[in-house]
Amino acid sequence: MPKKVKPAGDGKEEGPVPCKQVKLEAAGGPSPLNLDSPSGLFESLISPVKTETFFKEFWEQKPLLIQRDDPVLATYYRSLFRLSDLKSLCSRGMYYGRDVNVCRCVNGKKKVLNKDGKVHFLQLRKDFDQKRATIQFHQPQRFKDELWRIQEKLECYFGSLVGSNVYITPAGSQGLPPHYDDVEVFILQLEGEKHWRLYHPTVPLAREYSLEAEDRIGRPAHEFTLKPGDLLYFPRGTVHQADTPSGLAHSTHVTISTYQSSSWGDFLLDTIPGLVFDTAKADVELRAGIPRQLLLVETTAVATRKLSGFLRMLADRLEGTRELLSADMKKDFAMNRLPPYYVGDGAELSTPGGQLPGLDSTVRLQFRDHVVLTVGPDQDPSDETREKMVYIYHSLKNRRDTHMMGNEETESHGLRFPLSHIDALKQIWNSSAISVKDLKLTTDEEKQSLVLSLWTECLIQVV
Repeated sequence: MPKKVKPAGDGKEEGPVPCKQVKLEAAGGPSPLNLDSPSGLFESLISPVKTETFFKEFWEQKPLLIQRDDPVLATYYRSLFRLSDLKSLCSRGMYYGRDVNVCRCVNGKKKVLNKDGKVHFLQLRKDFDQKRATIQFHQPQRFKDELWRIQEKLECYFGSLVGSNVYITPAGSQGLPPHYDDVEVFILQLEGEKHWRLYHPTVPLAREYSLEAEDRIGRPAHEFTLKPGDLLYFPRGTVHQADTPSGLAHSTHVTISTYQSSSWGDFLLDTIPGLVFDTAKADVELRAGIPRQLLLVETTAVATRKLSGFLRMLADRLEGTRELLSADMKKDFAMNRLPPYYVGDGAELSTPGGQLPGLDSTVRLQFRDHVVLTVGPDQDPSDETREKMVYIYHSLKNRRDTHMMGNEETESHGLRFPLSHIDALKQIWNSSAISVKDLKLTTDEEKQSLVLSLWTECLIQVV
């Protein structure tokens, strides 16, 4: 049956438009989503809306509602997470606050009903049935393989962390009061129906989460009900609230979110320190001392003019900069994202396999979407000169069970090389395959050492 899509709230349908179903064999059976590639997944996720249209008309601008009448897709969505999954998950050792929140919206305010310690399914079900409480399950991709598979591809597609939360709400109840988030949100309706109200942002493209009072947000700009297989997108800052209609079964939806702290402002904060460091090495004016007692008084007009001049100098230098030094963003992304999706024990991600590379070998990069190549100052505290180094970070050894859990300890995985290796590394990165002999390094020993390091880290293979 043709699927219909409509931008939320305008009352006009962009259809009917036939939606192509791409079926692939997954670990759990055929999927109606195209999981062949990151771009293929996103295209199928928002189908029949075209990717170009989405980013031109909706992304960071306005909500998009895609309503479908597709039993195949609805069945697939239901398989991603069900209320019945909670029993087996609780038996694995879930804890209130960390893994599960129990809450209800009462008179416009959030009432948290969490107990202490470990979650017991019978108590959870009792609060759900008798107190009409919403169950919020944090980061289900840690346990549900198909969500891992989807979110790993989306992290490759966006180049940003992708988290998720499941919300299970009884009939005639609401879990959260009106609020807005600091992330781009994609809602997938899995079970039952959910009634949504969206309001115009009070803080467009908000940088933080906040509750909003009913008397401040006005009337809903959009109002609709999601059913299994439907998808809703809205930008960060969009004020929203949702409830399960009375007289129906419970509602389950998953919120998939991305682009937290991924603005131009964040990127400036990340890259400007390296640019200042480089410029100060080359320009004595930036190494001159600030006026006496500047830190003891209000900033003077003279100091402000001086800083303005330095910023113009940095802008001019930026135009000719070949390599921007990323302080943290690239490393943090690689450290905290999901590992590649795999079926089995994942040994191929941690143990090098295949032929050992030599000078006569031809090699190619593997897991390209999971590897970050960046230039940064030497992080060795004993190196006072702070020379630039090439860093390679990857997510092949990341732990899925700690993904997006915030306070869990993480470590970076990767390699570092002298800046003189940057051209050879870019050859490998930009080629489908390349001969080790052709790498732009001075000696054969350097070429062999480079490819052996990459092979040991499972980043290249001999072809």
